[in-house]
Amino acid sequence: MSQHQSFFSNKKQWLLILGIAVIAFNLRPAITSVGPVIASIRTDFGLSNGTAGLITTLPLLSFALLSPLAPKIGQKLGFEGAIVAGLFVLFIGILLRATGLLSFLFIGTALIGIGIAICNVLLPGLAKLHFPLKVGLITSVYSTLMSVFAALASGITVPLAEGVGLGWNTTLLLWAALVLVGLAVWVPQLRGKNSEPSAAQVQPLSSSLWRSAIAWQVTLFMGLQSFLFYSSVAWLPEIMQSHGMEVATAGWMLSLMQFAGLPGNFLAPILAGRMTDQRALIIGISILYTLGISGLLIGGSTAFLIVSIILMGLASGSSISLALTLIGLRSATAKQASKLSGMAQSLGYLLAAAGPIAVGLLFDFFHTWTAPLLLFIIILIAMVITGLGAGRNQYATRDLEPTE
Repeated sequence: MSQHQSFFSNKKQWLLILGIAVIAFNLRPAITSVGPVIASIRTDFGLSNGTAGLITTLPLLSFALLSPLAPKIGQKLGFEGAIVAGLFVLFIGILLRATGLLSFLFIGTALIGIGIAICNVLLPGLAKLHFPLKVGLITSVYSTLMSVFAALASGITVPLAEGVGLGWNTTLLLWAALVLVGLAVWVPQLRGKNSEPSAAQVQPLSSSLWRSAIAWQVTLFMGLQSFLFYSSVAWLPEIMQSHGMEVATAGWMLSLMQFAGLPGNFLAPILAGRMTDQRALIIGISILYTLGISGLLIGGSTAFLIVSIILMGLASGSSISLALTLIGLRSATAKQASKLSGMAQSLGYLLAAAGPIAVGLLFDFFHTWTAPLLLFIIILIAMVITGLGAGRNQYATRDLEPTE
């Protein structure tokens, strides 16, 4: 039987893919469901805009702080134990956030970020451990599912909260059911042997990765593409309104960008896994991004702007899934993948958190969206440079001197 046939006929492999899929379901809805009802939350608690903004910033800060620790949690508990722990923390966070108490709103939001961060970081290592020859395919599956549920959560929150009359508390609480599905799949795995890195995989990498050029290039590529994505999520509707779009239409443009990214989410990891190196893919993504951002700079008809947004969506969807794929491809073992994932996502989400703030400050200073969009171009150039380094066919630790 060929390797291809054995992969797709192996029941255990399919069960593992199902397990990875239910993790992916839970990586974004608890966050992306908040934005559409942030005004209701702000009104109910009498919050200022700045304080309300903290609700969306806290998960990113939790990602940044917890990502370096997640690999250590994985080593202590095994992959299965750490995934269950992450899902449990996420579940508690969702419950606390929906209580209607202000202190629990922020504590719950922080716990949501912590739970997601653990699962976020360990997924590339899990894929590397169980599917070392199919990293691109598995990354394609979970990054696409992650994006689908992120967009779904954004779209159905207001209809449920206002149309059905559930209110923001109950609507946000509903996502706890999805976490329970994840726990139902993963808790039984604790009865078996935890998937811990073998002795051959245990290497003193925590310090050496910080001295690896490729590790830094993967990290910066992750961070810079996150900067562009989260800045776009925060300010794209405002940019569209500056081009004369109605408020409602401008809001739909953000949804369009996310849905346009789904083909990129799915295809980029598969293409990356089939390539000797990924530099050609980096160049292709940069071309799409350049055309899209340039279209927003130039402006024009609604049709022209829609095409520009679709191009940006394809680029952003491709870049996030490629960044996750590079973590696995630039790692020799599952443990290395988890450590590189922790490094890349920690610094990456710090950059992501800074993006919307930097764009807002530029707009406040210049009173035009030209300067922020030029910043997008500068960030894109830096992303391409680091991506060309990260796309080389070489493990992140191979460019280091021996540590022992």
